[in-house]
Amino acid sequence: MSRVQLAINVSNIDDAVAFYSKLFGTEVNKRKPGYANFAIADPPLKLVLIEGEGGGTLNHLGVEVDTAEEVVAAEGRLSTDGLETTGIDDTVCCYALKTETWVSDPDGAPWEFYVKTGDAEQMTNTVLADGETAQCCAPA
Repeated sequence: MSRVQLAINVSNIDDAVAFYSKLFGTEVNKRKPGYANFAIADPPLKLVLIEGEGGGTLNHLGVEVDTAEEVVAAEGRLSTDGLETTGIDDTVCCYALKTETWVSDPDGAPWEFYVKTGDAEQMTNTVLADGETAQCCAPA
């Protein structure tokens, strides 16, 4: 099963966790300093909250898949369709070990296709297809 990921910048992680727990009727899945994520069953959504400047703004979008093969297939399809991707990368981002590829929409909104392969104790920046650094993994 794949699901859409929505990463939002928030100004106060505690307030945001309390709000989204109530909004979706579920408890937080992972909680770290300045970071939280929810694995919401209905609607199928991976909601990521990242504390820092720019609260209430989009951080990035994504599609979480079950296997690295699905990431490779997505990257191949996107490249074949003429979209510039970052290529496949095994990385640490948002307190997770991931296999991922990134692409940006025409207005620069960053999208990642990824599979989580493990947990990590740190956040690390990711370089996007347009050469910019993703703020999703940069601490406030």
